[in-house]
Amino acid sequence: MNASLSLFWPSTLKRFLRIFSTVVAIFGLCSASVPGQSEQSRKPDANAPVVTKVEPPSWWIHLTPEVMLLISGHNLEATRVACNLPSILVERTQASAGGDYLFVWLTIGPDTRSGTAVCRITTSTGKTSFELPLAARAMKLGRFRGLSKEDVIYLIMPDRFANGDPTNDEPAETRGTHDRSNPRAYHGGDLRGIREHLSYLKDLGVTTLWLTPVLKNGAARDYHGYGAVDLYAVDPHLGTIQDYQSLVAEAHKQGMKILFDFVANHVGPSHPWVADPPLPDWFHGTPQRHLDSSAGVNGTFYGEMNKQPIGNDPFEVLVDPHAPPRLSRNLTEGWFFGVLPDLNTENPAVAEYLLQNSIWWAETSGLDGYRLDTLPYVSRKFWSSWHAGLRQIYPYLTTVGEVFHPDPSVTSFFAGGQKRFDGIDSGLNTLFDFPMFFALRDILLRNAPAGRIADVLRSDWLYAHPDALVTFFANHDVPRFASAEGGSRAKLELAFGLTLTLRGIPELYYGDEIGMPGGGDPDNRRDFPGGWPGDPKNAFTAEGRTAEQQELFTYVQTLLRLRREHPALQSGKLWHLFSDESSYVFLRETEEERVLVAFNNSAEPRRLRIPLEDTSAQGAAGCALLLGGAKADVFGGEARIAMPAQSISIFLVD
Repeated sequence: MNASLSLFWPSTLKRFLRIFSTVVAIFGLCSASVPGQSEQSRKPDANAPVVTKVEPPSWWIHLTPEVMLLISGHNLEATRVACNLPSILVERTQASAGGDYLFVWLTIGPDTRSGTAVCRITTSTGKTSFELPLAARAMKLGRFRGLSKEDVIYLIMPDRFANGDPTNDEPAETRGTHDRSNPRAYHGGDLRGIREHLSYLKDLGVTTLWLTPVLKNGAARDYHGYGAVDLYAVDPHLGTIQDYQSLVAEAHKQGMKILFDFVANHVGPSHPWVADPPLPDWFHGTPQRHLDSSAGVNGTFYGEMNKQPIGNDPFEVLVDPHAPPRLSRNLTEGWFFGVLPDLNTENPAVAEYLLQNSIWWAETSGLDGYRLDTLPYVSRKFWSSWHAGLRQIYPYLTTVGEVFHPDPSVTSFFAGGQKRFDGIDSGLNTLFDFPMFFALRDILLRNAPAGRIADVLRSDWLYAHPDALVTFFANHDVPRFASAEGGSRAKLELAFGLTLTLRGIPELYYGDEIGMPGGGDPDNRRDFPGGWPGDPKNAFTAEGRTAEQQELFTYVQTLLRLRREHPALQSGKLWHLFSDESSYVFLRETEEERVLVAFNNSAEPRRLRIPLEDTSAQGAAGCALLLGGAKADVFGGEARIAMPAQSISIFLVD
């Protein structure tokens, strides 16, 4: 520093400090408290509006002309709502009585561009805002494909299949929920684990994955996914929405499809709505006062004599044109088993919320269809309008309904394609074939007449599309077939053989292809061996399977290959050729080929001579064995079949 500057600096510094002090003093006067103003009054206004959640959290341009937003928060009694984009208009609003919710109906103009809409809420006590991201729709190619007769479904309970990300085993918000030694706790399986084992499923031969619900659940025992507390979030035990999107994308890349498990009947008891519903009639009843779905009429009302080993609810009352509403109200308005809060789908706002939720999951991920849980417990009017709304956007998505009942005259009532006595067409694509499920279990495990198969099939005229019914012999709600009373390794092979050759789209339950054991819930939901680091055996690989597991896996794999290679086993018309107490022989026929299937449930070998005159097999010259140990030839206009005990064999008819 030179001498002249050093002499000048002190006076300059003093002048600067005087000016600075004056400014600070003036600022202090401007910001000082008004006499009598308290410290408390300077805090945020407790009556000011606050937004804590927006549902749906995002939307798409050129998807729907209108979207209903459910805004959660406090003090949301809006006097005005307006958005920053001129192409987005607020049609109307409705606040809940306490101001914890605000419904906002937005019209999205056709000239709206992708971006983020910022909407301001004005109330008598202040203002706040929320954002709604608006995106351009992704290309439809390879998405929303729906099911076909060529497909084979594989049911997975994500928490019990494979642990691809151990860091999410116990999320910070749910400490103490992970314990593999506890059959009702979370075990750590997740979406990444499924994605990492898609090659195993493709090698097995399945084409479609049905995952039990992936939504965020609220209780330590809700590993199964049916107790949702947030209908727009993936359960943190399973991963993130990005993990779900990656799974769907990778499955599509490998030529596989994904079914989303959609629950319109209820939410979990820990859902915030239960303590504070958006509208007074958001649910049927309240936590303190509600009907119980299991407390309606019992089987004796319709003369039921023999109770099935696996029970079912009396859906007969729902399909009975003579039954007054009083008899069915417990089913349609009762809380599921008296525990799970029943959504009032007759409320237009509830119905719109659920439709938008299903659209959001489809558009977010590109999924291929929905498995509709507890279908009969939900209003048929809702299902009809829900399907109509869904079809406008996704005409090829497949919906598969759950009607847990052994009688085709009951289950068929809920199928779409025709109006019933109530004037309603449900719009449903297809159903799980529970009547065939009950028949197969009774025949194979309890030696019921094999003719029960033909008895179920003779009711196919009740369905608009019986060849699209989903056939199965096991799922997550019943004891494992391998452990069921009366079961055996041979019986398990018969179950696979029939399920994969009868008409319909077959569904397999994870682990049955290696004979996983398990009793009733939750023992039927054991971890797939090898899905966790450190598992002593890894059944995802041939080397990790026991000899018996590998033999069964190969058998199922071979059946799936035959089904894939022979169109008659996928879509061929089914003809009865023979049926009695212990055997059932049938033919699957297309214009290109005929395949004969011979089933013997007897503990003894059987020889059959089946006349072929006036059957679709008339004129056959012979039979070539594709699978099994039976022998067959054609002579003198009849098929002569020698079947081993407890066997199923498949022939290509010349």
